[in-house]
Amino acid sequence: MVSTGPFFVHRRAMQIDPMTAVAEVQRRAAAGDGEALFQLGLWQLQGRPLPRDLPAARSSLRRAAATGNVEARLIEIALTANGTGAAADWQAARRLLGEAVAAGDAPARQLETLLAAMPLDDAGAPASLPPIQPLSADGSVRRAAAAFTPAECAHIARAADDLLAPAVVVDPRTGRSVPHPIRTSDAAVIGPVREDPVIRALNQRIAALSATQIGQGEALTVLRYRPGQQFRLHSDILPQARNQRVTTVLVYLNDDFTGGETTFPDHKLIIRPRVGDAIIFDNVDAASRGLTTARHAGEPVRSGVKWLATRWIRARPFDVWTGPEAV
Repeated sequence: MVSTGPFFVHRRAMQIDPMTAVAEVQRRAAAGDGEALFQLGLWQLQGRPLPRDLPAARSSLRRAAATGNVEARLIEIALTANGTGAAADWQAARRLLGEAVAAGDAPARQLETLLAAMPLDDAGAPASLPPIQPLSADGSVRRAAAAFTPAECAHIARAADDLLAPAVVVDPRTGRSVPHPIRTSDAAVIGPVREDPVIRALNQRIAALSATQIGQGEALTVLRYRPGQQFRLHSDILPQARNQRVTTVLVYLNDDFTGGETTFPDHKLIIRPRVGDAIIFDNVDAASRGLTTARHAGEPVRSGVKWLATRWIRARPFDVWTGPEAV
C-alpha cells in the first residue's frame, strides 16, 4: 500500500520554522538522500509547502526510487501510467513495474499478477468487454454482469481501505464539517498517486463500458456501508456545473451482505448487488438536460458490509490536478 508520504521532517519543525525545514529537505535531496527526495516529490505533487510542479515531482520520485525507495517506485509507476507530469505511457509503466518485480517488490508482484490476467491492448485498454444489458425501458440504466473479477474488486477495496473516512459536508452557517445528510457511508477517493496500473486499467474498462474517454472520469471513489448506512434518494447532477456529470458507473465490490440494493424508483428498478457487476446510467438526455429518472438510492445495509466503487463521468475531459470545472 502506498502511503501519502513519509514524515521524517518533524511536523513541529514544519510548524515552527517551515522555511528552514524545507531548505533542509532540499539540501538533503540535492545530496541524493532517498527519503528527502521522496518527501520533496510529494510536496511538489501536493503544491504545499512548495508550488506544485508535476514534472519536477516525477523527477524527484524517480531519483528516490533509484535509491531503493519502494513507495517512490510505486508512485512513479502510477504517475507514468496515468500521465501526471508527462503524457501517459502504459508501456513505460509496465517496464517500471517489471523492474520493481525483478527487485523483489511484493506489492509490484501483486499488481503484475492481476495485470497478467487482464486482456489488455498496448495502451492498457480492455481488449474485450462483457455484454451490456439494458435494465430500464429507455436504456438509460444498464448492467454489465461480472465486468470486474472478484480479485480486481478486492484490490480496489484494499487500495482504499486506509483512506476511508465518514462522509461529511460543510455546514454553510458554521464552516464546520458535519455528517452528510444523504450519504451515511465511509468514503475514499483513489487519486492519481494511488491509481496504480491495475486501477488505471480498471478505469480504462469503465470508460469503455460507458463509451467515454478515460479523461472524462473523476477519480474512482470507494464507498463502504456498514449496517444501517445508506445513500438516500439523490441525483448525481451538479447544480450550475460547467462540466456536468453525464454518466455514472457503479461497480459492486462484494455481495456478502444483505440489504444495500440500488433502486431507481422512477424506473421501478431494484438492483441486487452482485460482485463485479457494473451499473451504468445516464444523468442527462441527448440534449444535455438532467434526467429526473436518474434519481437513485442505495438502500440501508441490514447485515454485513457493502463495498462499492463509483466513477462519475463528466461531459468533457479534464486535468485531474486542476479539477473538472477548470475546463
